[in-house]
Amino acid sequence: MIKKKFLLPFALILIIHLISCATEFGMTVISKPDEHTHVYEAKEKIILKAIASVLKEKSIGNNVIIDEKNNRVDSDFVVSDNWRTKTTASVKRLNWKECEVSLIVTTEKKTKKGWELRRLLGKEQYDSFFSVIDLKIYEEMSKIQ
Repeated sequence: MIKKKFLLPFALILIIHLISCATEFGMTVISKPDEHTHVYEAKEKIILKAIASVLKEKSIGNNVIIDEKNNRVDSDFVVSDNWRTKTTASVKRLNWKECEVSLIVTTEKKTKKGWELRRLLGKEQYDSFFSVIDLKIYEEMSKIQ
């Protein structure tokens, strides 16, 4: 009997919390874009090609440019409805077999005041992005051999 009394209020509270989290999607205004890093076992050139390929395939950036001199990949903004997104990645050699990739996905929402920087991606989405890059690195490595 006691369990049934607490089940309905618990379920209602759970549903209210889930609904309240859904409205926060893209609502967090930030002052600078988030930067996440990941380490890969590959050469800089291969990693840069893999990142550029992922950006083009997933339409995450327009006019994707690889700057091999500075070990960077940059894109222009992709505009969709009231949102625009661009991606920047830099590669830094850590040792003879590892490189660290710093990834910044800049997301802005159009408001009455202009474009506002918003947090749209969380750690899970960046991890997913890094996994796709990892697969693309292996594809690039297989092309060389």
